[in-house]
This record gives sequence, structure tokens and C-alpha cells, in this order.
Amino acid sequence: MADPANTKLGRMLLDEITPAVMVLRTPLVEESCRKNGLSLIEMLTPYCNFNNIDVPVRTADQPYRLRRFKLRLFYASEIRQPNIEAAKERLKQVITHAGDRDISKLSSDPPDIQSLIATSEQEFVPSWFQDFNKELVDAVSFSEHEAFDHPVACLVAVSSKDKDPIDKFVDLFNANQLPSLLNDGAMDPKILKYFLLIHDNQDGLVEKATGILSEMRNAFGANDCRLLCINSSADGAAEHQESPWASYKNGTSNNKQIGCFLNVDDIEELRNTMHDLSSKHIIPHMELKIRVLNQQVSATRKGFRNQIKNLWWRKGKEDTPENPDGSTYTFSSTESQIRVLGDYAFMLRDYELALSNYRLISTDYKLDKAWKYYAGVQEMMGLAYFMLDQSRKDSEYCMENAFTTYLKMGSSGGWNATRCGIWWAEMLKARDQFKDAAGVYCRISGEEPLHSAVMLEQASYCFLFSTPTMLRKYGFHIVLSGDLYMKCDQIKHAIRTYRSALSVFKGTTWNHISDHVHFHIGKWYAFLGMSDEGIKHVLEVLACGHQSKATQELFLREFFRIIEETGKTFEVMRLQLPVINFPLMKVVFEDHRTYASPTAASAKESLWQSLEEDIIPSHSVMKTNWLESQPKILPKKYKESNVCVAGEAIKVDISLKNPLQIPISISNVSLICKHSTEYDDTESDANGHLIEYQNNKEFRAAVSVSGDFSLETSLFTLSEVDISMRGGETILVQLTVTPKIEGSLKIIGVRWKLSGSVVGVCNFQSDIVRKKVAKGKRKPKQSVKDNLQFLVIKSLPRLEGVIHDLPTTVCAGDLRRLTLELRNPSKISVKNLKMRISHPRFLNVAAQEVMNSEFPSCLEKQASSSQSCSQVDDAKAKNSVFVFPETVASSWETPLRWPLWFRAAASGSISLYITIYYEMEDGSSVITYRTLRMQYNLEVLPSLEVSFQTSRSPSRLQEFLVRMDVINKTASETFQVHQLSCVGDQWELALLQPIDSVMPLKFLMAGQALSYFFKLKNHRTRGSTEDDISSLATSGRADVSLLDSDSPGLFDASIPPLNLFHHQERVHQERHKQGHGSTVDFILISKSWSDSSAGLPRTTKVFSHHTCHCRIASNSPIWWLMDGPRSVGHDFAAAAFCEINLSMTIYNNSEDAVSVRINTFDSTPSVNLVNPGASSSGDEVGWHQTSNPSEAKVTSPDVTGTRVGKALPTESVSPFIWSGSSSTRVNLEPLTSVEVPLQISVFSPGTFDLSNYSLHWNLVPSSGNEGGRENDSRVSSGTCNGHSYHITVLQKE
Repeated sequence: MADPANTKLGRMLLDEITPAVMVLRTPLVEESCRKNGLSLIEMLTPYCNFNNIDVPVRTADQPYRLRRFKLRLFYASEIRQPNIEAAKERLKQVITHAGDRDISKLSSDPPDIQSLIATSEQEFVPSWFQDFNKELVDAVSFSEHEAFDHPVACLVAVSSKDKDPIDKFVDLFNANQLPSLLNDGAMDPKILKYFLLIHDNQDGLVEKATGILSEMRNAFGANDCRLLCINSSADGAAEHQESPWASYKNGTSNNKQIGCFLNVDDIEELRNTMHDLSSKHIIPHMELKIRVLNQQVSATRKGFRNQIKNLWWRKGKEDTPENPDGSTYTFSSTESQIRVLGDYAFMLRDYELALSNYRLISTDYKLDKAWKYYAGVQEMMGLAYFMLDQSRKDSEYCMENAFTTYLKMGSSGGWNATRCGIWWAEMLKARDQFKDAAGVYCRISGEEPLHSAVMLEQASYCFLFSTPTMLRKYGFHIVLSGDLYMKCDQIKHAIRTYRSALSVFKGTTWNHISDHVHFHIGKWYAFLGMSDEGIKHVLEVLACGHQSKATQELFLREFFRIIEETGKTFEVMRLQLPVINFPLMKVVFEDHRTYASPTAASAKESLWQSLEEDIIPSHSVMKTNWLESQPKILPKKYKESNVCVAGEAIKVDISLKNPLQIPISISNVSLICKHSTEYDDTESDANGHLIEYQNNKEFRAAVSVSGDFSLETSLFTLSEVDISMRGGETILVQLTVTPKIEGSLKIIGVRWKLSGSVVGVCNFQSDIVRKKVAKGKRKPKQSVKDNLQFLVIKSLPRLEGVIHDLPTTVCAGDLRRLTLELRNPSKISVKNLKMRISHPRFLNVAAQEVMNSEFPSCLEKQASSSQSCSQVDDAKAKNSVFVFPETVASSWETPLRWPLWFRAAASGSISLYITIYYEMEDGSSVITYRTLRMQYNLEVLPSLEVSFQTSRSPSRLQEFLVRMDVINKTASETFQVHQLSCVGDQWELALLQPIDSVMPLKFLMAGQALSYFFKLKNHRTRGSTEDDISSLATSGRADVSLLDSDSPGLFDASIPPLNLFHHQERVHQERHKQGHGSTVDFILISKSWSDSSAGLPRTTKVFSHHTCHCRIASNSPIWWLMDGPRSVGHDFAAAAFCEINLSMTIYNNSEDAVSVRINTFDSTPSVNLVNPGASSSGDEVGWHQTSNPSEAKVTSPDVTGTRVGKALPTESVSPFIWSGSSSTRVNLEPLTSVEVPLQISVFSPGTFDLSNYSLHWNLVPSSGNEGGRENDSRVSSGTCNGHSYHITVLQKE
């Protein structure tokens, strides 16, 4: 710690614990002094403080020199214990004047938290605390238990104009005029007297005063008298560059300058007078008295004998009642003399002597139970320890002991406890024990609210300057302080303390206390008439969604009250009601891209770009290239601007959220825009940011305070929206601005009016762009949403498109005819129209002539027309770009209508995207073409679930059995299954049972399931001609009606739109090619009828369900049938064996030639033979099931029950053998068959299974396809086991 005398407490002690001088004067003396606007004490006080008096002092054995010294002057009437109520009033005035003095600082921004921490205590803590603490110390002055306030000397002043000056000196010291403390015996009335004759030079010559001085010296002694001449300036115009009374006297009296009659000689005389009084009279007098008292105390109280004597004498007083005030001690008592000795030594800086005497008397007071005297001595011991810089523990113990003793005394010791606490806190702060000092300040804050407010504020600063910094305690205590200030009507101090707390709560999650601080600051500012500051703070709490509903209503009501009291409409930047969600903000404008609906504008740009890549021109379509074509017209900065067209609206979607639980009313919501017909590069500053709202005069004019802002101007038109928002509601508002002429347009922000009284203004540029550009970082490239600068070009044609009758909710498979309508409101024609659809599986372009036909009758088969299966052009289908005929043009006179086919291909949520490209007839514009983007969202519900199972016919080649399962998945729809069609002319389809037995009700109800069985035959052969195929299609064998004969005709699946959508389904359902042979596609067509309502006729709905790539072949490319007799009679007695001739027909159902080898086995093989009828790929390895040779193939060895001849055992002889060739090889061309003869020899009657053979096949590659075989995933060879074929041989009688 530094020199204690240089600390704040040290300076305070040097100012407060100093010798007191009682001043007695006549009225004429006071009159002469008042000419200067000063009293006698005020005139002398500046010269009572000596910083280098340099007087030798010897209070004990070792002499020392006194450097700093100060006198305190008091009139006799002031030497009394102050009135408590008057002291409270003086303290209140100190606080009030401090608040009035600092009112200018209330409009400045509070410092941030880092600045607070970095600020020193002396710079940050208010200076008026020192005045307040001094008033608290003075409030307990002139106590009877302390001697440092007792007058050391008496200054008697008489004017040279007084009658009988010598008698005046005697009369002034009359006992009746002395303070009561001197008359009551608490103070020693025998004090040093110093006689001062005051001469006013304006009243006469100094010779008279000199004569009076001689008489005084004869009467009172030559050394104790002095002449003081004042008012030497005759005209009262004396000026002082640095007035010595400035810090003691504020203001002037009677509009005269302070000290105006005192010249330099007078001031020098004043200084010499007080120096002479201090150095030659008061200090020697105190020094002498200390030595005398010290000698007496040493003789009576010091030493072992005297101490034992004193303790023995006081032992009898232990049973005496408590005497907290200690009023029994007079100035002549030993205890009082020791206390005077200690206080005199303390005032003369001999702290060791003072401490020894305080220790000596402390025990006496404690034994006497004089608690106030005891606490006072303990207090002085703590201060002596501090000034000696010794034993921190002892000094703090003494201060703690004194403080608690004062508090135990109750109200009589309360003010003394406050003074003790102030000195104790300053002692801790001088030792950097700020946290402990804060605890002391909190203990000082008692029942007086105003005093508690000041103490809590000082405690908060201690928390701030403690190590480590205790910010939360600082904020908490300074808010408590402000609350107490407000209860005492000190609003300015309440605002000051609350504003200091803002820096603590800023950026934290302590929302409730932050709202409390902001709200009350705003309310108090409004009370003081500072409405602007009040509104600024209340604005901070408007978006208080975390508060209760009642608190939100209170905040909003107070906000509107402040606004109403001002009597004018305020424009508020960043008004938090409602809250604007900037990440959800979207800007929609149309350059070469136009949109038919808001949903189309919200789709991703990458999706549209992928859809348009085949229809837009091959060169780059970036807008910078368009502008680069005009380098001489446009400045460089507009190459980064968006492009819009005059007369077409720019839409801005803004998400507004009401953060409160209470409803709010928002009106007149509109954009703030700036339009310029000239390309001026000076509109933005060097950083590309907008000029701030407050400084932009044009911006202020556009948004007037009175609310007369016009939405209709000659440059652009704005939309305006009024909304009411419920609590917590989020609303998406679309605002538009429509430029009327060419130039540049900038969207600056948005404005609205809250409850018809407050205009909110939000600057997009500052709230969007500046948030994204961190300080010290490079500015990123702006997105379209962030770049709100637009280049407005001249008006262009803009097509308007709509698809009529497109449903939003539809069942899967629903087939409809729709109409696309295009309108051109502009008188400029367009050309080269193209269209592309994102999902041709759902939507296809129809032929123009379909517009005039009836639906669905146009889909029915016509008897006069050819029913051959038409093929869809794959290349054209994949391109999916429809080019409108050149003869078709879209002008402003008549709309263009074009038919479309729609089919709900799959259930789920589907988004259809359609883009239409067109070019302008007038090619002089920057934009030469445009696209119309259309989007429709559909919800496709499940309808019919259709599944097929196919299996080969066991008795016929190229015939299959088909099972169709149909389930109605809807909740209420009823369907009529109309027909089933196979796609392709090679197929013939027929029902296996009458239709009435399958569906007697003719309708498929909701949740119902049905199964149909069909026979499917493939008529495709090698070498079939197109005429043969057509004849099959004409016969209608590929279409089967699932209704009775009276029902309407069949639909033609080979014409649009069925064939178009079927092609898309084949592409969508395409599977990886596996196995050999054909696949078949099915189309199930059903009907449904809409309910007639509102007088509308009942309409028919057509549904088509497409199932593609149903495989009808196995993994093997061949299929075969065994033909021959099933029963044979033979007389085995006549002939030992029977020969039976068989034939095997083998069919190649693949597109490649096949080589087949037939292997027969006379005995059941032990490998490669599995269960009859199973087919094998020939690649089977590992453990598997094999046939057991012991299982006899003869199911009836003796049909007649008698044996003829000797039967061979099964272990050695098979009951039959293949008597033909054991291995036969044949070659089959694609889609051909061959018949192979076979023969067996049977040796005994019975029933035999002729499955002990196998067919091994190999694909024979064509001459030009050897290389392509490498990429074929099909198996090129395999082995098939024989089918079961049973033959019965009977014994012929």
C-alpha cells in the first residue's frame, strides 16, 4: 500500500481530524467581510490549509517536523451537535444538486462493460460521493465523547469601527455566549485566545486601528494580538485569476464578484495572519498541552503499580448499570484528559502516542460500560493503525468492534456507525480489498432509503473494481440503488444508476431484469420530459415474448402513453412490433423469367434452369452479359444490379411475427423505395451502403412524419396492407412496387404504422447487408435477395398462362383432358413458342384437333379405322420439348388455347413444372426472350391397386395363365372395371370364366378386392409379317371387356393419350434385363362417375393403370413339351419288353439362336438331378438334395396282381430304359420350335415318371454380336432337368 496519508482515507482524516478554532466576531466585522460576498470564516478558510508549513514539533522524546496542517473554523453558534433533521436535509440537497449538475450526461450513451472495467475508480465513481460522505461525517461532529472537534483556540475578531473595542473583546468571551458544550463541562473552557482587530481600509485611515492595537497588546499581551486590514481596493474591481474561494463558495452574493475589495496585499495579509496563528500559537499550544498531559498520565496511569491500582479501583464498579453515553465524564476527568491527549497527538501526526493512549483508555471505557466512548476509542485505534501502516488485522478488528458497538446502541449510535463504516470501507479500498468494502457499504445501508441508495451504489462500484470483477453483483446492487433513488424521488439518479446497469445486461440472457431496467428508464425519461430518450428505451422491451401477458400489456400501454403525451407521430427505426424475420425475406422480380403463380416463384432456381437448358438460346443468359452489350449507356455498378421491367411488379415477401401474447394492429404496411431516372454513381457511399436514414433528406421527405406519404407517384406505385395479428402469430406479407418508367430503383426498407400512432421504419440495407459483413472481413458477393438495386428497362410482352380444370386432389390413374390458355396483354406480339414439362408421366401435350372432340368417347375404338398398334417415337418422347406451330401466335387480341393430357400416374404429393419459352417481335430490348414458369401442386390419392401373376401353361407352348388382383384402396369411391388390354399385337387375351361370376354387382366398392383369371397366348413367330400382326390387333384379341355385352365399346390403348402415358410408364418401370424371353404390359381401364351437384350434369372419369415388364419366361431361353401315349398295354409273357415312341417339341423364345443337347439316363443320376419339374441353371454347387436310386419309379409293378417272368431287382436293373439316342443335339433359330423323336423300352408293367433326362443349352451368338455379348448380363448356358411325364404300362391279357 502507498503512503497512508496520500490515500483517499488519509486525505479525509487530514481534513476532518484537525484542530477546531472557535470564532467570535462583532457585527461590524461581518459587515466589512460581506462587502466581498464572504463571511469572516469564508474569507479565512482558504488560508487555513497548509501543505508545507514546516513547523518543528516535539510531543515525545523524538522531535519531528510537521509538513501538512489544517485548521477548521467554526462560529460559536455552530459548535453544537447538529440537528438530525437538518443533517438529513443537507444530505438530500447534496444528492439533489448532484443530480441537477449531471443532467446533461443523461442523454449520452452509457459506456460499454469493457470501458467500465478499464476505467479507474477515481474516474468512474461520481465526485459528489466525497461531499456526501463529508456531510455524513459532519453530522456527528462535536460529540461529547470525542475531543478532536473541541475548540483548540478561540479567534476573537473586533472591528476598528466598534465602540470600545477592548470591552468588545471581553464581552465576546462572555460565558453566556459560549457554546453549551463548554458551559456543561464537556469541553475545557480555558482555551487559547487570539485577538484580531479587523480594519476596513474604506472606512478610514489605519492610524486609528494602530492605536487600538497598542491598547489590545497592553490588555491581552503583545503576542496574542494582531491587526488585519482588508478591503484595500477602493473601487471594488479587484480581480483574481484563480479565486481562492471558488471551492468554498459557489455563486456570487448581490451580483458582486467574490473578493472584489480584496487586493493582493489583503490576500497576503490574510495568509500571514492564519500562518502566524497556526505556527506560533495553535501548534505550540497543542504541543505544550500534549507534554503536560502526557506527564500527568504517566504519573497516574502508566506503570505496573498505577495499572494495578486502577484495576482495583474499577473492580468495584463492575456492578454499576450500563452507561452507553458516558455522560459522567467531564473535561477534567482522567479519562477525558487521556482522550484529549490521544486526539491532540493524532492531530499533530504522532500516531504512536495517540495509539498508546487510546489503548490505555479503551479498557477503562469497557469496564465502565460506556459503550459510546469505547466505540469512539476503538474507531480511533483502527485509524491510527491505518496511518501507521501497521497490522491490517488489528486495524480491521478495531473498526469491526467499533462498528458493531455503535449498532448495538441503537438509534443513538446509528450516525456514528455510518461514519465508522465509511472510514472502514475507505480503509479497505485503500488496501484493494474492494469486495470486503462492498460488504461494509451494504451493512451501512440502514433504514434511511436515501442513504441506503448511496451506500448500495458505492457497494456496486466496489464489486466492479474488485479482482476478479463481479459484474453480476455490480449490476444487481446498482439496480437496487436506483430503485431506492426512485422511492426518494431522485429520478435523475435513478436513471443514472439504471443506465449504468445496462452495460452489464447487454448481450446476456437475463431478459427479465434487462426489460425491467429499460422499461423504468423509459418511463422516468418521459416523466422528465425527455420523450425521445424514453421512447428509445421502451422500444427495447416491446418485443418481450418471454414476459407474461399482463407485463406485455403494461409495457405496450406505457409506450402508447408516452407517444400520446408528445402529441405527435413518431417514426421509429427498427420498431420491434412486429418482428421482421430477415432470413425468410424473399424478393421476387421478373426479368427474362416470369412466373404464373407465387408457388412457381418460390421453386428453386436450379430446378428451373435444368428444365430450361434445352429451350433457351445456347449463349449465356446471365444478366451481366445483357448489360455488357450496353457499355456506353450503363455505369459499371449497374452490372451487379437486378433487371426488372417497367410496369411489372417487384414482390417482396416479408415474414412478420407478433412476439407478444396480446393482439396488435398493423396498418399501412408498404415498401420504401427510391427511383432515379438518371444513372448516378453518387447515390451510395464508398462502401456501397445507403446513407443513414436520419441524414438522408430525400428519404425523410418520402417518409413524412405526418403520415401523408403517397403510394401513387409518377415514378412507381406501392401496395399497402393492413393486418391484425393475434398473439404469437406469424404472417407472410407480400408487398409490391411497380416502377412506371425506366431508370434505377432501389428498395430501401419497409414502413408500417402500429396501432395508428407509431410509424415503424426498417432499413433493409443496414439490417441485412451490414449484419453479414463483419468488421475487418471482405464483403461477400450479394445474393439476389440482398441486392435490392434494380435496373428498370422498358416495357416488354409478358405471357399469362393457366391450365384450366387441373385438380388439386385426384385419385391415382385419373385420366383427363385439360386446356392450356396463354394470354398476351401487351400489343407487342411474341414468336417461337416452346414448352417443356417436368413430368411427362403426368402431363402430355395433345394434338390440336382433340379440342373439338368429346372426352372420353374420343378414346373408344372406331370400327372404320385401323387398330394397329402405333409406336411412340422414343427420341421425341425423351426430348419432351413441344414446339408450337409457327402459325400459332399469341397476341393481345385472342388467347391461345391448347389441349393437354393429364394422368395421375402415382400417389403422393406431386409438383408439376411447366416452362414456356417465347421471343419478342421487337428485338431492340436488352432482353430478347422470356420464359413463363408455371407450377401446380397435386395431391394424388390411392385408387386401385393392381397386381399380375403369370405362369406357363403346362400343356401348351406359348400359352400362359394370368391372374389379376384388383383392390379398391379408396375410402368412398366406387369403380367400374371396364377392360384389360395387352400392349402389342402378338398377344391374345381371353377370360377363363364368365364375367358375371367374377363381379356380379358390376362395381368395385371401397375396400373390395377381386381376382380375374385370363389365358394369354403369344402369336409372335419368326417370319411373321406386319399384315399378320395387324390382323391380330384388328381382331381385338389383345383387349378384353370386363363388362357384359350391353356395355359401351372398348377403349383403344394404341392411340394417345393411352400409348403416350404407357410409354412413360414403361420408361419409369423399366427393369434391368434378366433372363430370356418376352415380357408383357397390361393396361387396366376403369371408370367412375362424379356426383351431380348444383345442377351440373354427371361426368364420367376414366382411370388407367399400367403394369409393365411382366416377365412371362424363366431364366432358360427354351421351353419344351413331351408328347406320347399316357397308357399302353403289353403282353410281357410274349415279349420281354415294350417299346414306346415319344416326341419332344422344343421352343426357343429368345432373340438369339440356341443349341440344345438332350441327355437321357437309364438310371436315376446321383448328381445334377433335383425334384421333377425344377429347372437348373447348370451352375449349382455345394450340398443339395439328390434323388435316391432306391426310390422305385415303378408305382405299380403288377397291376393284375400276378407276376409274369422274373422281376429284376431295382438295385441292378431299371424298370425302363431310353432305347433311342442317349444324347441328341439340335439348333434352334430365334422364336422357332423343333420336334425330336424319343423311345423308351419298358420291362415290366407299372406307372413310370419319364423325368430322368436333361436339356443342356448354349446361346449361339450372331456373327455381328460377339463383342456385344461381353456386356450382356444374361447367362449364356445352362442345364434344365426334365419335366414329370407319367406313362402307365398294363399287362395285356
